[in-house]
Amino acid sequence: MEADLWIQYAELGGPTAAVAGAEGLSAIDLKLNGKAISTGLAPGYVTALQVLDMDMPQYIADNTDDEISHHRFLNNYLQSKGARPVDLSAFAILPPSRVSRVPQTGRLTNLRQLTVDTTWWTRYRSDNQNPDFGGTFEHAVPDLAKGQHPAIPQTDAEAALNSDGSIPNHLQAIASTAGFHFAYIEQGGTSLYPTLAQKVTNLEVLRVLLSIGPSEAMHFQTWHDKAGNAPNITDGDLSFPNLNVGTDPNTGLATVNGAPAADLFQTNLIMPEPTVFLEQKLGPVSIVRPTSDPQGGAVAAVVGFVEDGLFLDPRTGKNTGIVDVLMRLAEEADEARRQL
Repeated sequence: MEADLWIQYAELGGPTAAVAGAEGLSAIDLKLNGKAISTGLAPGYVTALQVLDMDMPQYIADNTDDEISHHRFLNNYLQSKGARPVDLSAFAILPPSRVSRVPQTGRLTNLRQLTVDTTWWTRYRSDNQNPDFGGTFEHAVPDLAKGQHPAIPQTDAEAALNSDGSIPNHLQAIASTAGFHFAYIEQGGTSLYPTLAQKVTNLEVLRVLLSIGPSEAMHFQTWHDKAGNAPNITDGDLSFPNLNVGTDPNTGLATVNGAPAADLFQTNLIMPEPTVFLEQKLGPVSIVRPTSDPQGGAVAAVVGFVEDGLFLDPRTGKNTGIVDVLMRLAEEADEARRQL
């Protein structure tokens, strides 16, 4: 599923020679099932992503390559143990972007109607709240959590720069939505792997989880940093606030529960702030959070992706049948128990 959405981001926003600084000397060799994936097909979108960081196209390609490798390895591993691989291709029915040269093949995920949860921003900055202990958190971009927002351009016209080469606000809003969505997706994996690892009996399976999981954390850390560079703009009912003015974008106040708002919103505070873990008396510690079933388990991950809008079919306004399959797999995963 992650490979599917990252391929869409790479097709439109990945490396391209058409945009200055968007392609390095290292060759882009993205492939799916042996077929090369074209990248950077929307140069205007690439330009808008580079406002967040000039290296965004390369990072997108690398994250895509990683997710394809996870998908391929995990299915190969299942087959090596005599189990059936997971095949979700029957649910690849969602329409792709209509930007020129994008393959018009069905996709598992919809990146055009997202409702993006940005509470991960304050969750990793809080020094006294942990979702595993019932902590609640403010959104960094409140408007992204309301309505439905595109994270990729749908047409050539929507992906185009202004005649003077400047970036339209709508296109920048799409790119900035993607920037926050990147981090949202990867923080989910950052929590999922250590949550599942607690259920494992077989040491080789544990090694798989402990080896793949940290790569998700690396992705998250990268995107967390880049999202903070989203410019302060407004596009219709979507505004990206200036997070470095020392006020809570949700209330306009300079404090949040008595603490300085800057401690929860300042953009360069990207390292996990020490917070409560296991027991209050043990004192704060810098950790991944959450790592409990209710908050960070497989069912929680699927619910989060559904609420994100990833499986909405724009033709029906309903989720595709993939949700039932994913939920069944997730419930089985969460029911697993370590055998001593």
